Amino acid sequence: MRRLLQSFLRIGSFFCLFFIVAQGPATAQPSVERVADREAIAAVLRAQQSAWNRGDVDAFLEGYWHSPELTFSGSNGVARGWDAVLARYKKNYPDRAAMGQLDFSDLEFRFLGPDAALVLGKWHLQREKDELGGAFTLIWQRFPEGWKIIHDHTSAVAPTKPAS
Repeated sequence: MRRLLQSFLRIGSFFCLFFIVAQGPATAQPSVERVADREAIAAVLRAQQSAWNRGDVDAFLEGYWHSPELTFSGSNGVARGWDAVLARYKKNYPDRAAMGQLDFSDLEFRFLGPDAALVLGKWHLQREKDELGGAFTLIWQRFPEGWKIIHDHTSAVAPTKPAS
């Protein structure tokens, strides 16, 4: 009985080792598909930045899921639905001067499944009279028409003042 148990343990250990080796390293490079997904999302962000910088809020919103289930969290609370998010942007950025020049940076991508991603980043607005900036977390979902933002949490961060 003891030899039988030892044999099962050896065989089980062999199969465990085999499956671990067959799976490859845990820190494997991103697959080609993930690289393509990352680029597709980055292309949407570049299009949004370009639309913003030409003063086109409607084109900027094309990167968002056109649904009543879209959510945006910011300093003024939660806006629910595409129409509410559009209204929020138009209220807070009524003209070209208020919009300024937008820049996204420090993008980090985390894929949550085959059709879901989280993107962290920083935003910066350079305007004639001031500048604003902060951080964002975007939840993305892949739809038949491409990747869309289904939730946006954007926070402003007060600019640091130089030490006097």
